[in-house]
Amino acid sequence: MEVSDNFQVLLNNPQLLPELKNVAEKVLHNQRITFDEGVLLYQKAELGYLGVLANYIREQKHGDKTYFNRNFHIEPTNLCVYDCKFCSYSRLLKQKSEGWEYTMEEMLDIVKKYDDQPVTEVHIVGGVLPQYDVAFYSELFTRIRRHRPDLHVKALTPVEYHYIFKKAKIDYATGMQMMKDAGLQSIPGGGAEIFHPEVRELISKDKCTGEQWLAIHEEWHKIGMRSNATMLYGHIEQFKHRVDHMERLRELQDRTGGFQTFIPLKFRNQDNQMSNVPESTVVEDLRNYAIARIYLDNFDHIKAYWAMISRTTAQLSLNFGVDDIDGTLDDTTKIYSMAGAEEQNPGMSTKELVELIKNAGRHPIERDTLYNVMTDYKDFQFADEVKPRYYKLPVIN
Repeated sequence: MEVSDNFQVLLNNPQLLPELKNVAEKVLHNQRITFDEGVLLYQKAELGYLGVLANYIREQKHGDKTYFNRNFHIEPTNLCVYDCKFCSYSRLLKQKSEGWEYTMEEMLDIVKKYDDQPVTEVHIVGGVLPQYDVAFYSELFTRIRRHRPDLHVKALTPVEYHYIFKKAKIDYATGMQMMKDAGLQSIPGGGAEIFHPEVRELISKDKCTGEQWLAIHEEWHKIGMRSNATMLYGHIEQFKHRVDHMERLRELQDRTGGFQTFIPLKFRNQDNQMSNVPESTVVEDLRNYAIARIYLDNFDHIKAYWAMISRTTAQLSLNFGVDDIDGTLDDTTKIYSMAGAEEQNPGMSTKELVELIKNAGRHPIERDTLYNVMTDYKDFQFADEVKPRYYKLPVIN
């Protein structure tokens, strides 16, 4: 059944609430939905309805194309001056025996480990400690770029930048320009959590505010650079807080156009201070992806981080607005495995990623960080695959 047919069935359903029919009409005609309509979708929209709308938008933007990249992570430390209630990864300074602190040389050794591999991105993010300051990260970025100029440096969240800029007594604009000059090329979307202070004060009151997170991204966008955005969902927030979060992102994107990708991050409850909070169901995960795709009309991409939600759910998400499933190739990240994610050793080869996407009926594209196409895997045959044999048939004259 074609997307247009699905829409026709949806619109002709006499049991569809008038307000949901109105949202569907808006999506069909490329019109923006309102804050109240975003809340309505969370409250009343069924999964099938959301899938039709989100998949329509996804295919209007990208067709069947589904993106991934070859990357690896460096997590400088899991020690942190902050005490976020949802975090299973970081250890406060008083728990130092359970932590690690990489030196600059150790981080560069991690980079050098990939010298003979076709990775395109290093993703650097971790805890916040005083010794990792502006001078440290400036030198680290410069040395990585000097060692391997083709490796894209995507590093640090506004949580880290806010801390190091405050410590250095420089404003955000100055700090972000310094980072760019040092070799930083894009910034990830972490640390956003939930912007609304009603929630943020309860789960991560010590670190930068939602307004400060947005301000740092805005300064980065002003100098022509790109970034991602996230939202931590499925804990103590209400639906209105999720929509408020996306509304603030949508407003900033209207002004700057600097965001590439939105990544909903599922709260995991293992070994943290919010272990009593139940996790969201797979159905709610898929609903959330779909609503994000509908609401964030000015974002090009919606990403599902397969290492966090499992390969199966990542495949399902490709029919609910998601067009990117990230691309961690080996076990270089512990942030979600330590929180109880299904993927305890989150490594997948390129072949496995391609097969995962193809098995979901989608078209795999390896991208770089800025979504330039590296390899189109639609008809690609891996070297170790058994090639089909063709036999010459006799010709009868």
